[in-house]
Amino acid sequence: MTNEAMAVTPTVITHAATTQAATPQTAQGMAIGGLFDRERLARTADWLAVAVAASLPWSTSASGILIALWLLALLPTLNFQALRNTLVMPAAAFPVALVVLGLIGMTWGDVDITERINPIKSILRLLTIPLLFIQFRNSARGIWVVGSFLVSCGVLLVMSFIVATWPAISLRPDGYPGVPVKDYIIQSSEFLICAVAVAHLSISAWRGGRRRLALGLAAFALVFLINIAFVATARSTVVAFAVLLAVLAFQRFDWKGVVAVLGAGVILAGLAWLSSPYLRGRVLGVMDEIQQYQTADAPTSSGYRLEFWKKSVQLIAAAPVLGHGTGSVREHFRRLASEGDGASAGVPAQPHNQTFLVAIQIGFVGVAILFGLWVSHLMLFRGQDLACWLGSAIVTQNIVLGLFNSYLAEFTLGWVYVFGVGVLGGMVLRRRAGETVDPTAEWGREGR
Repeated sequence: MTNEAMAVTPTVITHAATTQAATPQTAQGMAIGGLFDRERLARTADWLAVAVAASLPWSTSASGILIALWLLALLPTLNFQALRNTLVMPAAAFPVALVVLGLIGMTWGDVDITERINPIKSILRLLTIPLLFIQFRNSARGIWVVGSFLVSCGVLLVMSFIVATWPAISLRPDGYPGVPVKDYIIQSSEFLICAVAVAHLSISAWRGGRRRLALGLAAFALVFLINIAFVATARSTVVAFAVLLAVLAFQRFDWKGVVAVLGAGVILAGLAWLSSPYLRGRVLGVMDEIQQYQTADAPTSSGYRLEFWKKSVQLIAAAPVLGHGTGSVREHFRRLASEGDGASAGVPAQPHNQTFLVAIQIGFVGVAILFGLWVSHLMLFRGQDLACWLGSAIVTQNIVLGLFNSYLAEFTLGWVYVFGVGVLGGMVLRRRAGETVDPTAEWGREGR
């Protein structure tokens, strides 16, 4: 309140208050003003982001509703200056550029409008990355979003072991053991990134002298890995594990530590290999599937991928610069499909490779933007704190998994990437700006 306002006599203040209370229009205006109070909406958007992170491992429908509510709460809090300053950052500009080129690519596709729209709907989520940068550059609640996802995956981990032990109680119609919701690829990918996150926390706790906590966290990380090895294994996750282990080692240790961590990883992998027939069957099955495909055109998982990749190279060579247009993947695979029910007759919506998916539709120009997106996000997470370590792990995992599928275009893992990069990127920008951060957000910050 200003000094002039304080100088007003009590009589005048009482009269003004009475007048306002008696005026319905004024009361309505106050209600509207409260509804669009930026500070209140910003808090609401933060907690909705926390809710989104908690829902992602469980329900696509719930996540979709919460994301819509999150956007409704967040958008009124933004200002043009903050948006403009954010969009000049490569980490924000490349996702927007990929969406824009995808929209432009709709103009030269030779398929109906429905086929052109579907791929665009799946990548529009990339536009929210700059919004998350802004939100969590200004908010100290980013760590709550990270923690919410970790806790939610922890609950899913418990449920996974329960369902694996007593398959009869599973509510899934396919009865896939150990996977309470969604599918084994999504579950194992989520559990892997959680294992990496908890491992980082364990290392930081050990170096901080909290040995019991460190050992507890290490055991928690190991349980996530045990689930991947014995309950639900995606073969792409096994490859990602090897890469992320190396990334963690180089981020946190000197060369002696790197050798020790990689050696420990080899020992753990060997023990898992010897003790898990399920893991051996999943990995060794690749060679059998490839042989069946090569000799009999068998419609196996590995056979389909090899067939799709071979045809993808043909399609890219036919239109290398700008591609065949957004939404053209299914139609062009249909034209190349053979008769029968073998792998060569498959008509996929996506070629099980992120780079091929982009190249077929919008060419090498689109691929350059996609690679720019990944590189700019890796560059954003250069640093020695928890947000940087986790952010670089999420980007690295997406790059590796993108060799085997198109996860940026998938709902759950696409949103995990968007919220992971967006929230953690906002936390990094907040720290670099020298603003006050929630002390828990800095937990684990240290040198190698």
